[in-house]
Amino acid sequence: MRSNIAVIDIGKTNVKLALVSADQLEEIAVITRPNTVLPSPPWPHFDIDGHWQFLKAGLREFHAQYGIKAITTTTHGACCALLDADGALAAPVLDYEHTGPDALASDYDQLRPAFEQTGSPRLPMGLNLGAQLHWMFATDPSLKARTAQIVTYPQFWGHMLTGKGAVDVTSLGCHTDLWNPHMRAFSDLPKTLGIETLFAPVRKPSDMLGHLLHEVAQETGLPETTPVYCGIHDSNASLYAKLVNTIAPFSVVSTGTWVITMAVGSTIPTLDPAKDTLINVNAFGDPVPSARFMGGREHDILISGQFSEPTEADVKSVLADGVMLMPAVVPDSGPFQGQTHRWVGDEPELGSGRRTAAVALYLALMIDQQLAMIGHNGAIHIEGPFARNATLLQALAIFCKCPIIYSRNTTGTSVGAALLVQDREEPVHHLIEISASWQEIAEVYAAKWLRNVHNTFAD
Repeated sequence: MRSNIAVIDIGKTNVKLALVSADQLEEIAVITRPNTVLPSPPWPHFDIDGHWQFLKAGLREFHAQYGIKAITTTTHGACCALLDADGALAAPVLDYEHTGPDALASDYDQLRPAFEQTGSPRLPMGLNLGAQLHWMFATDPSLKARTAQIVTYPQFWGHMLTGKGAVDVTSLGCHTDLWNPHMRAFSDLPKTLGIETLFAPVRKPSDMLGHLLHEVAQETGLPETTPVYCGIHDSNASLYAKLVNTIAPFSVVSTGTWVITMAVGSTIPTLDPAKDTLINVNAFGDPVPSARFMGGREHDILISGQFSEPTEADVKSVLADGVMLMPAVVPDSGPFQGQTHRWVGDEPELGSGRRTAAVALYLALMIDQQLAMIGHNGAIHIEGPFARNATLLQALAIFCKCPIIYSRNTTGTSVGAALLVQDREEPVHHLIEISASWQEIAEVYAAKWLRNVHNTFAD
């Protein structure tokens, strides 16, 4: 039986189960299902039951076909589960894009600690996990009494597998308002909310959480002795692979629904929470200056399922004509919040190579802005879907004037999560070579885009 690691990867858009070879640290198989939000009361919530059946079936199939030696988890942030005394859900797992918490925003703003303590910007909806908890407990006055334990989302899936609860530092340090990254401890907020005793024990992502419950082993065909590891926030999974194998300074760009940039080994600059900069916490508990915007969602909105691979002529014509997209397509995230996107020049037709090229250039410029705000230095490692966008990679290399190293793995987070189980060198990545044929005109294009951005904000 080969030594393979199953990685449960719950993204905001898709739920994935990836099987990673522990020997080669390459994905052997990946299955996915949509991360559908159920609208039923008491609030919009994730389809936990559906995901659980999908994951158990996938584990059974992967083990029968390939063999599994261990399981770990990685999920999106801004999410937790409230467990009752029996270990079942005390309430459905809230979708962080629900606007319910905004109804109590003014009350919550009086309670939350300052950015200087937490490194968490004030975000809308439930993107601050503290705001979710405040709103849920206020909405359902009996919920706090029913809650025996709070677990962060990667550890919820570990709990489903093992029956054991935990929280991890990367999930607590993901703009929750609940963690003080400078002190490596909880912020003042849990005590203010009266929930400081409800959190499960804080564990390192690489800790072994436990072994499979008997009933899970029976349903999946896995041995009860199969170890399950604590798990990690998804962007930090991408970062972890570099932390254990790369000499700082460098930056990681983790792409998916969210594009998260993280700078390692540079002096932490003065961060502006109004521009979606923040401090994340890495797997070792260290603060990491970061920035975010909903780049994957912006890409999907702009392409509308009509992707057409751009030719070099497409890219050159967009650059030469000065056709550019100004931010922000999702106006409540990123460095240009509150702005309404607009096209400069004629908007390229949907489904055309020019459209795809213009979108790639826009996203590369947005990432370049993120990196500048967090004090980036050194090479840029890009993971996830954008690592397969050749035009974006070329443009980013030109705009940032530094090496771009990209991964060809389908799931950028899976290898990092697998490394929690077995530290070793990650697989070879690839260095992007700059296309000299459009480098000079791209530099002129970027300068014009920046002037337009600055003029917009000056108005």
